[in-house]
Amino acid sequence: MIKFEQLKKKLDEKTEVQLDSEYHQQLKAYIERIYQQTCLSEDFDDKAFGDMREAEMSNLNRLQKLKNGTSYKKDKHRSQHQHEDWG
Repeated sequence: MIKFEQLKKKLDEKTEVQLDSEYHQQLKAYIERIYQQTCLSEDFDDKAFGDMREAEMSNLNRLQKLKNGTSYKKDKHRSQHQHEDWG
């Protein structure tokens, strides 16, 4: 929790850049939500961590799928465009 709080403070010190991608917006919301539930909560303890862990792993997996969704599409089409000049 101490390390997360240090990293969050460093992140807050950076100049914010507005990114329109759904992944970046959801990642920002995810970090804020976790910060609220952990560092800013007076009731946060090992039990609370255990309770939120399963739900947040699911949310983190959704974020990872959102991030990877565009890269898979690019890889799929990259081979088609790579050899267009041959023929």
